[in-house]
Amino acid sequence: MTDRAPQRTTSPPTRASTAEFRHGMVVGKFYPPHAGHHALITAAAARCATVTVVVAPSRRESIPLDVRLDWLREAHADTPWVRFVGRYDDHPVDYDDPVIWDAHCAVFREAVGPEVVDAVFSSEAYGVELARRFAAVPVAVDPDRRTVPVSGTAVRADPAGHWRWLSPPVRAWFVRRVVVVGAESTGTTTMAAALATHYGTAWVPEYGRELTARKLERLRERSPGATIFDVGWDREDFRTVVREQQRAEDAAAHSSGPLLVCDTDARATAVWEERYLGSASPEVRAAARRPALYLLTDDRGVPFADDGLRDGEHLRGWMTERFRAELAECGVPVVELAGPHEERLARAVAACDALLAAGWTLTAPLIAPDTH
Repeated sequence: MTDRAPQRTTSPPTRASTAEFRHGMVVGKFYPPHAGHHALITAAAARCATVTVVVAPSRRESIPLDVRLDWLREAHADTPWVRFVGRYDDHPVDYDDPVIWDAHCAVFREAVGPEVVDAVFSSEAYGVELARRFAAVPVAVDPDRRTVPVSGTAVRADPAGHWRWLSPPVRAWFVRRVVVVGAESTGTTTMAAALATHYGTAWVPEYGRELTARKLERLRERSPGATIFDVGWDREDFRTVVREQQRAEDAAAHSSGPLLVCDTDARATAVWEERYLGSASPEVRAAARRPALYLLTDDRGVPFADDGLRDGEHLRGWMTERFRAELAECGVPVVELAGPHEERLARAVAACDALLAAGWTLTAPLIAPDTH
């Protein structure tokens, strides 16, 4: 691993020369970026001709540096005079040790480059000393967290409880994805929609069903009497299903609550490809992701509802077994849903509640020693 994250090669444009400060600096871990960080950066951008934001985590932290930089650049794309520079900083934290201060400041100076910093913006108490070491003006922004009552420590401890303070790409990184899979007419769509309603969150419909309907419609334009049994499939169809399903899932993750419910995924698509074409292609299998949880709907006791887009009543038992075998090898927790819908939903909710209660495991950052 190198000390540097990917950097832009061009300098940011500057604002009008009437700005209060020529060059402001913001330093932090942004672990993860939240609304307080964005308010701090916005405050610096409003008062400076240029701003350099130094993102300086230690290597022990769980969120990659380049991911944080991407998040910040997306959130502040409308202020191009703000640039984001990443450097790893594995030095210990001790605000009373001048030698350690020197080590940190060397990292920050190298990140900023030769341009003089004349203002340091911070919401932390160390901002005054940091500004002194850069011979700059210290500018405190909401140090009491009254305007934006959130901190990185609080977010790491409970992302779901601080969801409203996170930007869409950060939410997408934290969101727990739950995938409902099962054979035809076993209630996967009903379950996905019911879970989304229960949690007040988004769910992602099955793109394969949408594609099936379009294929049948086009076929009927040529042959009005065509049925679902006349629809053909090829390898490219399944690659398209995976690509579009994942595109829709990723888009939904940006606006979802802490739980995102998905009606199928690439691993399930591989089973469908095997069903129609005799085998699953390497491309479809390679696209499989690792959701937080699978919910498998059992076919037993569920009447087959022929809605004109289904053709596999006789294969439901086989498909349930194929799903069971595939999921057993994927390393993701699996909960099977059987019985009446109410029992299935209660079991699914219990599994999702446990998933959210388990929280998120993020490695603690380097912190200052407790001197009290």
